[in-house]
Amino acid sequence: MPVGIAVVGCGYWGPNLVRNFWESDETELHWVCDLVPERLLGIQKRYPAVKLTHRLEEVLADSAVDGVCIATPSHTHFELARQVLESGRHVLVEKPLCDSSDKVQRLIDLAEQRGKVLMVDHTFLYNPAVQAVRGILDSGRLGRLLYFDSTRVNLGLFQRDVNVLWDLAVHDLAMMDYLIHDRRPLAISATGIAHVPGQPENMAYLTCFYADNLVAHIHANWLAPVKLRRTLLGGEKQMIVYDDLEPSERVKVYDKGITVTDEKEIHKLLISYRSGDCWCPKVPAGEALENEVRHFAECIRSGAKPLSDGLAGLRVVKMIEAGTLSIQQRGAPVELNLA
Repeated sequence: MPVGIAVVGCGYWGPNLVRNFWESDETELHWVCDLVPERLLGIQKRYPAVKLTHRLEEVLADSAVDGVCIATPSHTHFELARQVLESGRHVLVEKPLCDSSDKVQRLIDLAEQRGKVLMVDHTFLYNPAVQAVRGILDSGRLGRLLYFDSTRVNLGLFQRDVNVLWDLAVHDLAMMDYLIHDRRPLAISATGIAHVPGQPENMAYLTCFYADNLVAHIHANWLAPVKLRRTLLGGEKQMIVYDDLEPSERVKVYDKGITVTDEKEIHKLLISYRSGDCWCPKVPAGEALENEVRHFAECIRSGAKPLSDGLAGLRVVKMIEAGTLSIQQRGAPVELNLA
């Protein structure tokens, strides 16, 4: 039997969630809630069978609703998710889960007390290409991981309430947390700048420091002439390039690297370069949001822990908070303690 769903918020990202919940065989979309009448009118034209309201209370009064998806500005996430969980419903919240780690922890505790699913919309974790990269990393083909380097830039959309870390870098931090799941960063350093007076930082460079000389670097920018979504992962044996904008072959594995020889008799290191083949793993078809919607429904039915659960959302928010604090301190490293 399909899981009954309501979507709260249909501004920029909400309509994508509405479409996927509507089209999925695993869910039945009952309600869409938004404060802006024009947005509801657009939903009504496309999905005339869906009930519309501007009041969350009306949604939560319907016993047919099993889960609620929240796609509203981040500063509203905590209060809306709290109401949903206290009503006895499961909840999926658009990234970032909340605008502070304290609020995230309160939602985690509440979901655990009520025995409900708390899931965050870290969309890229459900991207078949990212899951393929995770499989390659877990296989050990790359050898010891040396670095994670990601670029996510475009022209706009400028946000008024959050800086570029909360808006763009959150995706890369979520991917990093998922791909490098056996280790956590020990400290974060970040620099950023606001080029529009009175607005938050529109570009930032964030570096995560791990043990064993592993480093992760993220460049996020709202003020770039081109759109780039590219991640490099370098290992001792092989390297990966993941380009989300590639129409095909989004994941490429390169048998390239260096070999270091310790010539003790001449007291120096000799570095030789290795240039081998490149291969592209087959990536299954499927939209990330389609996979995410299915996963949310499965977790509601089974009570299983979501791939992007509250703890994953908490780690990402803590990293963004540390990065924002580091920006305020002109790049001074901020220590982390992530579970």
